[in-house]
Amino acid sequence: MSNQRRTIPDYKPMGPPRPSASRVPWFVAGVGIPLLAFALIGPQKEADPEPEQAAIAIEEPAAQASAEQASSRAPAESAAPAIAAAKLPVAENPAGTDLVMTIRRGDSLDRLFSRNDLSRADLAAIMQTELGRKHLRLVRPGDEIAVRHDGEQVLSLSRDLNLTQALQIQRAGDDFNAQLIDRELERRIAGASGEISSSLFLAAADAGISDRTIMNLAGIFAWDVDFVLDIRTGDEFQIIYDELWRDGERLGDGEILAAEFINQGQSFRAIRFEDPEGRVDYYTPDGLSVRKAFVRAPLSFSRISSNFNPKRRHPKLNTIRAHKGVDYAAPTGTPVKAAGDGKVIHRGVKGGYGKTVILQHGGNITTLYAHMSRYGNFRNGSRVRQGQIIGYVGSTGLATGPHLHYEYRSNGVHRNPRTVKLPEADPINPEYLPEFRAIASDLLEQLETRPSLAVAQVDVTKI
Repeated sequence: MSNQRRTIPDYKPMGPPRPSASRVPWFVAGVGIPLLAFALIGPQKEADPEPEQAAIAIEEPAAQASAEQASSRAPAESAAPAIAAAKLPVAENPAGTDLVMTIRRGDSLDRLFSRNDLSRADLAAIMQTELGRKHLRLVRPGDEIAVRHDGEQVLSLSRDLNLTQALQIQRAGDDFNAQLIDRELERRIAGASGEISSSLFLAAADAGISDRTIMNLAGIFAWDVDFVLDIRTGDEFQIIYDELWRDGERLGDGEILAAEFINQGQSFRAIRFEDPEGRVDYYTPDGLSVRKAFVRAPLSFSRISSNFNPKRRHPKLNTIRAHKGVDYAAPTGTPVKAAGDGKVIHRGVKGGYGKTVILQHGGNITTLYAHMSRYGNFRNGSRVRQGQIIGYVGSTGLATGPHLHYEYRSNGVHRNPRTVKLPEADPINPEYLPEFRAIASDLLEQLETRPSLAVAQVDVTKI
């Protein structure tokens, strides 16, 4: 408005003669209406920058104070600095866009980045970091990699390595910084029980137990119960186990802490115990190991195709030839595991047995594994542990189809692997019995209540 007061005199010399009195009202109206409009519109435009000015003022309180002082002196002049302050440079997309990339069969990181229009130069820079190279070099179908990006530019990348650790990579200019992040888990003790009406897995599903946990249950009692042939309708189970949680989300089941399985009226109980030396095992309430020195079956099998039979007629030779072991039918490539700790005394082809492994165990016991398609990673003379893979099911030698022929000999005499009394494993160290009994007492009391998932949360601890 001050500018207009200066310009009006400049045009006076060039203007027409002084208007008559009759034209003054029209002149006043002509000048006054625009001025009135300016007065009404002007303050509204000056008010527009106020929200932006307030946003800047949160970060710059000193600038806000000076701006307020200037505003109190000359509102019209303070508008320009406020607008300039609102135009301070900020990131156009500071948060970026989140993307979760799932590895498919045949994928590589290079292919994954190309498919999602991400910078392959950024991928090269990420792989220059030691941790990136170590933890991203190998990817498998189903793996997930989370990326935050701005267009093709990668801002960050993360990948879960396990339940408690993740790889985190952040952009730093043109380079990237990588670190491992520890992720805290909660361990919540839960319980479940069930009765078998058709199958163990259906009973477990009805009780809300994962397949992994029910397989672990079968593994605990594998020395006493044949979970393929011995299960009956009406058998029962009770378990106390860990649930793993993170950030309020249930991740899955942890270890079984205590379990009971009732098979054909006979009860078997097991308590998990970790001694001060870090050794973890399952024991009966009396402190005896539930493990035996040997397992009944050295593989997961579909069925028994031929039992131990001294008078069996051989299917290929058509002669009476004693079948001194058990044949377990299973698909080619099924892993075969050592039935007990031992030493490899034979690894190679053995006549009609085909590819064969023989282990020497303590107590003058040997076990034989025949008709395998290939061997495990060991040599003659190697020491193997119970459960270690020693080969894979096949049909080499005189075999009519893929299966494992398994023999158990004691002092050179063949015994039926399914019925022979297996040697006991070592009991708990007497030094640790008081601690074990204190733990077992509490867990056994919980088993007696026939736990259900409705009252699953017994305890919550941090891992």
